[in-house]
Amino acid sequence: MSTTASVVLHGFTGSAAAMAPLTSRLPDPVLALDLPGHGPEPASDDPADYTMATAAAGVVSATAHFEQFALVGYSMGGRVALHVALAYPDRVAALALIGTRAGIDDPAERAERIAADQALADRIESEGVEWFADYWADRPLFATQHHRLSVDQRTELRAQRLACDPRGLALSLRGMGAGAVEPISCRLGELSMPCALIVGEDDTKFTVIARDMAASIHQADVCAIPDAGHATHLEAPDATAAAVIRCVSS
Repeated sequence: MSTTASVVLHGFTGSAAAMAPLTSRLPDPVLALDLPGHGPEPASDDPADYTMATAAAGVVSATAHFEQFALVGYSMGGRVALHVALAYPDRVAALALIGTRAGIDDPAERAERIAADQALADRIESEGVEWFADYWADRPLFATQHHRLSVDQRTELRAQRLACDPRGLALSLRGMGAGAVEPISCRLGELSMPCALIVGEDDTKFTVIARDMAASIHQADVCAIPDAGHATHLEAPDATAAAVIRCVSS
């Protein structure tokens, strides 16, 4: 029996390489991809390259040699994964989403997030990636990393962020940020493949979001990872990989 390939998508400020704590624990074949504005390639200056439709098409193009694949996405990568699964349902055999939201449904909250992301994108361009790396690491969403990751792990995480192209990050926020993308909560019922909604038990906001999403998806399990915050693949990679493997094998 052939093994389903796992295609892994990183979060904002990440890269394919940044997902190594997870990908190294998954059975082959595994393919980690760089999303628009991320990774070692120079960032495009064309805003049209930073849309969910473009990102989803890029994932499908990069996986053309797989008849089907399991799609694993973290945060922003999870949003991309959802769009791929909805646009190309025959290609996606299973879906594992880590700390993922299907968009912001409330119009006022969405408008507030768009404004905040626009302002942050402007600051990234004006103040540079070193300022941004410090700002991003200090966000409350990542507070658990300060005591759950080692000094070496935090140093590596900072180095990964410093390697980002500030223009690519800014354009990614403007085109693919949580507010910029149309919410797709109303379409979750279209998903027919097995779906694992993976959250850290300490990430209370996304635990509620995962439970709400699971209520709309036909084959969904909420996988709460103990002793982990938003980035479970960094703080609890063994448990996260086990949850992904269960989903892919179901």
